[in-house]
Amino acid sequence: MMGDTIAISEQTRRLICKMQSNEATEYFIYNAIAKRVKDEKNRETLQRIAAEEKAHAAIWQKYSGTQARPKKGKVLWMRFVALLMGYTFAIKLMESGEDLAAGEYEKLIQEVPEAEKIMADEQRHEQELVELLDEERLQYVGAMVLGLNDALVELTGTLAGLTFAMQNTRLVALSGLITGVSATLSMASSEYLSAKNDGRNNALKSSVYTGIAYLITVALLVLPYLLFPSSAYLAALGTMILVVVFIIAFFNYYIAVAKSQPFKRRFLEMAAISLSVAVISFVIGLLVKHFLGIDI
Repeated sequence: MMGDTIAISEQTRRLICKMQSNEATEYFIYNAIAKRVKDEKNRETLQRIAAEEKAHAAIWQKYSGTQARPKKGKVLWMRFVALLMGYTFAIKLMESGEDLAAGEYEKLIQEVPEAEKIMADEQRHEQELVELLDEERLQYVGAMVLGLNDALVELTGTLAGLTFAMQNTRLVALSGLITGVSATLSMASSEYLSAKNDGRNNALKSSVYTGIAYLITVALLVLPYLLFPSSAYLAALGTMILVVVFIIAFFNYYIAVAKSQPFKRRFLEMAAISLSVAVISFVIGLLVKHFLGIDI
């Protein structure tokens, strides 16, 4: 032993330096997120997690003999993720990453006895703290799913059908926007009335979340028809289908991380429904144009 540093192998020291840097990085991330959280209970939860990470870094320092260097790029990135996706998503994303380090902790236990306690903290205590988080937007996931799913099914089918019926991206975009905005107002109103009838106090917020999810989906699906030339309707249709798959994957990944739900099954289910409706509507549009002899 030299000074306050405990003698360990060089391989173990390098591994500890890596973990020490991770703990210090997460300490800054949790503290930065906590400053933006208004709810007192959630803020205290984040501060407690930050204190845990700082304590772990201090333990590792006894073995590494060096000052921890946080990863500034990761701190900035996770602050951005928390701002965009919500702090619950950001924290659970970090926690899922920490689970991957369990094998590294196992290697350390023989040489560093305190590693077992730190591993237990990471696997149990911090996860328990994360479960206490209660972010408002997660309370309205059901409303967002309703708006998103309805928009995907309805607009995907409508745009696919109109693509071959009109064969003009500008006309399809115009029709899609009119249909989408009208459907957004209709869906938001229906959600409000439904929530009111159920006696829920959050009827207005629920309808707003539903409407926002619907409107964003409409904008993203119509966008390819605005970007491509009027004659490139097939390219616009193909791009729109890719956007649909991306939206479904993105939203289900968010739900899978934030609410600890399975990703694959939900993704395949939503994708199958939306794409099946698109294919059916595509065929209907083709048949309508052929048998009615409509040429726009």
